[in-house]
Amino acid sequence: MKDLNSTFDIHLHGEIPLNAKVTYDQVKEALKPLWTYAGARSFEEGAASSFEDEPGIHFNEQDMLLEFCWTVPGEDDFRQCLDEMCMSLNELSVVGATIEVTFYDTEFDEEDEDDDRESKDDFLMLFVGPTPAAIMQAQRDLLIADVFHMMERHFEPSELGGIAEEIDRLFSDRFNNLVNSLEMGKPGERGSNSASNNSGHGGQRKPRHLH
Repeated sequence: MKDLNSTFDIHLHGEIPLNAKVTYDQVKEALKPLWTYAGARSFEEGAASSFEDEPGIHFNEQDMLLEFCWTVPGEDDFRQCLDEMCMSLNELSVVGATIEVTFYDTEFDEEDEDDDRESKDDFLMLFVGPTPAAIMQAQRDLLIADVFHMMERHFEPSELGGIAEEIDRLFSDRFNNLVNSLEMGKPGERGSNSASNNSGHGGQRKPRHLH
């Protein structure tokens, strides 16, 4: 694994449904940016989390799911590995899906919090999918869930239909604009990874485990 004095503990969490024809070797190759970053000589070695109580990265061949609950020590340069991984997973995925990524500032402690020093914690959502439309569907579903969770504190679910319709319209407009601006037949444009909901630095720390 990388130097334990690295700036961040970087935690990945989520599930990616894979195409039924995907092989174990394809999964290993798609995830190579991660396990080589971790300093491992093989996927089997690198799939283990730096925290023993986390299951790590697991390819569930029975359900064709790629499951993440994996932490690696690292720096900001790990973001490049995420980009490379997402581009590869686009080709293996069967529907749009999300991966939560949390950067925990290992140099931040309770004394820093008492001194009002902000941590460098960061959080983002990665979206992968076989097509841009599938990725947008995953983004839309996540946004609907987040908005409804917040607004159901004040309104009945039956009152929120108009909110869902407006969100659908926004995503429909975005997709139409994408279709109009891209030559969809070009190689490499079947899907694209996207990171959103970037929380920035500081604020309340997220728990390490996201089970």
